[in-house]
Amino acid sequence: MKRIFDIMASLSGLLLTAPILLVFMLLVWLQDRHSPFYIAPRIARHGRSFQMIKLRSMVIHADKSGVDSTSADDRRITTIGRLIRRYKLDELTQLMNVLTGDMSLVGPRPQVARDVALYTEAEKQLLTAKPGITDFASIVFSDEGDILAGRADPDLTYNQLIRPGKSRLGLFYIHNRSLLVDIQIILFTILAIISRPRALRAVAGLLRRLDAPAELIALSLRTESLTPAPPPGADEIVTTRTHKEEGQI
Repeated sequence: MKRIFDIMASLSGLLLTAPILLVFMLLVWLQDRHSPFYIAPRIARHGRSFQMIKLRSMVIHADKSGVDSTSADDRRITTIGRLIRRYKLDELTQLMNVLTGDMSLVGPRPQVARDVALYTEAEKQLLTAKPGITDFASIVFSDEGDILAGRADPDLTYNQLIRPGKSRLGLFYIHNRSLLVDIQIILFTILAIISRPRALRAVAGLLRRLDAPAELIALSLRTESLTPAPPPGADEIVTTRTHKEEGQI
């Protein structure tokens, strides 16, 4: 049933947003005469790799910098790219990945291999579900770029402040997923573009109805400042990006 819903919803979404996507594809191409798409490998269910399609919001070869996390003030983001990111237009092209079956509309966000290499045993459960365009964490941490802005090491900051909550929300989704939950998350994702505070309250309400732990509900409201925490399954806060130092991929 989920697959049928994914196909119908993604096809409808592509048809409805095609005029907007075509305009921005042209604008991206005009700025530097390069492909408007950014196609990069991501890790899917059971650890296999697939090519994720995004509307390009950065300069060419931005991924060669060695930095995986993107802050709001990242110099690699183009002028058109900032508008694309503001309205999440770079996510719309992933509807093509949903049609091909590599992704689902709702599920844990797919990560680069370097980040998956850091997963704890608990976080590896995230790989038991098909990755999605959106999920609880996509809404709760929709301000990820602002959180990382001005940080000397965005990747380390991501692992200390965002990854712990993001993984916990992803694991909670996996254990409570249903078509009804998916539909609500999709609606909340659209709401977040219009009013993030209302979307956060809606997510908190859904988590409450699903009997989520109190700390997850509190996190989803984002009324408190984020503090460094260990990822699920670990006892210590991440202090270094060891996979880069060791050359892992």
